[in-house]
Amino acid sequence: MVRITTFGSSSAGNGYLLTDGDRSLLLEAGISPKYMKLDWSKVDALLITHEHMDHSKYAKDYLKRGSFSIYCTQGTADNLKDVANYRVKAHEYLQQFTVKDWKILAFKVEHDVAEPAGFLIQTPSGKKVLFATDTYYIRYKFKGITHFLIECNYSIDILMNNVEQGFIDKGQYKRILKSHFELNNLISFFGANDLSKAEEIHLVHLSDRNSNKEQFIKEIEMTTGIPTYIAE
Repeated sequence: MVRITTFGSSSAGNGYLLTDGDRSLLLEAGISPKYMKLDWSKVDALLITHEHMDHSKYAKDYLKRGSFSIYCTQGTADNLKDVANYRVKAHEYLQQFTVKDWKILAFKVEHDVAEPAGFLIQTPSGKKVLFATDTYYIRYKFKGITHFLIECNYSIDILMNNVEQGFIDKGQYKRILKSHFELNNLISFFGANDLSKAEEIHLVHLSDRNSNKEQFIKEIEMTTGIPTYIAE
């Protein structure tokens, strides 16, 4: 049985645990390990999407707690600070690799960093998990995904209202548009993909100011018919 545990999902810090049976993967390293309750001996790998501190700050501290390695793109690896090179395994986009019984493929996403990635993960029991955050667009289509762990950062209507009210300046507005997944864009993404095997959708990295949890769950469930949860 696949379980998704959230330790944090915001600009303050991101961290998730993907568990299948008695084995796990850590996704992101933006939460201090002192706030995380898990069996570190059962972690097979740490996947990091990009180098921003809310996703990578505690990578070195995580490695002290287990024998696993970090998996990421070369661009991300080059920007991880104070992490020994031998503990980092860099992989190119669209080249599947295996870590014990996990099959993992990194794919390109759109964010303002060196080489950001999303991950397609096949778990030991054969479930397929899509993990994508901090991107305003996903160019690929996927089949047979059972679990989505995917960003839904903001609603364009809420964002525009905050701009009009002066809560968001034009610089912030432009950056949000080119770095994060918007509700309607996510709905379009789901409409373009095969959802026939989907069991759960977990929405991650919601903006504190530009999102509405109840609205997001309602609209995604109405569109997809799939149980939807907020990672928090």
